[in-house]
Amino acid sequence: MIHKILLGTYTRRISQGIYQIELDTAAETLANLELVTEENSPTYLAKSTENFLYSVTTRNDQGGMSSYDPQNSFLNAVTEDGAPPCYVAVDEARQLVYGANYHKGELNTYKIQPDGSLTAAATLAHTEPTGPHKNQDKAHTHYTDLTPDQRLAVCDLGTDRVYTYDVAETGEVEEAAIYVAEPGTGPRHLVFHPNKSIAYLFGELDSTVTVLAYDEADGSFTQKQKVSTLPKDYDGENGGAAIRISNDGRYLYASNRGHNSLAVFAIDEDGSSVEMIQSISTEGDFPRDFALSPDNDYVVAANQNSDNLTLYRRDSQTGLLSMIQKDVFAPEAVCVYFD
Repeated sequence: MIHKILLGTYTRRISQGIYQIELDTAAETLANLELVTEENSPTYLAKSTENFLYSVTTRNDQGGMSSYDPQNSFLNAVTEDGAPPCYVAVDEARQLVYGANYHKGELNTYKIQPDGSLTAAATLAHTEPTGPHKNQDKAHTHYTDLTPDQRLAVCDLGTDRVYTYDVAETGEVEEAAIYVAEPGTGPRHLVFHPNKSIAYLFGELDSTVTVLAYDEADGSFTQKQKVSTLPKDYDGENGGAAIRISNDGRYLYASNRGHNSLAVFAIDEDGSSVEMIQSISTEGDFPRDFALSPDNDYVVAANQNSDNLTLYRRDSQTGLLSMIQKDVFAPEAVCVYFD
């Protein structure tokens, strides 16, 4: 079987935009890298069920969101002065796109038009106190995506908070709850268990996974466990990056930039606790993102600084990873999106 994978990138050195590569499961290889469309630093990507592609963009010293039709032809870009977002998510029910703007500490919402293009909808800036880490100089929104009950969860690395919002059809948001993480955690990304009542928060700044209970009654999170994503004997620099969960809810995966590894966790039956069972090299430098294939039999990791992808075979019973291909060229890749 051939899986097509879209790669979001920075275009600071050698990349030209959004690329595509193929995972051949029969040969167990990644091959046929090609440029899909030229774009300025499309660092995160998402697609709608109608196959419209939405991408972070930088244009003429402005940042925002680009839209593309199913043939990857450019539709439009919505930009404003300043840095671009760093995360993209699609809300099918409300026909919205969400962006997290790290540098501005903002949540951005965009309305999807009938032709798939975007218009600006709403912006909300976080003003709460920031954490003690040197990288928490101000609010740094890093993730905006839906909860199982269709609220919006927003991680802010700068304020050490996870915000839960109710969302109107227009894209306007209203605060429902705020979870305050331990100081210096630096909330980056969040993923939900299939049981919908547990979430896993990746702390970029302290390299931890926090297990959170989620209450649909009010949108609140409560901490249940916190564990490191690093081996006990590692004392070098590290920043947490991406976090993923297997379809069956039995295993959790997280990438470490610095230690340059994927941490693998076994999840207990009700999802409320995790235990690290493997730490495996990404065979490159700075794995900002990775993704599981739709069948969960493979994992593809992108190493930003060394311009390479690494392919792993995944054991569905044990959750463990085995490296089967490395040094696959992909320039400045920072987002792995199975199309």
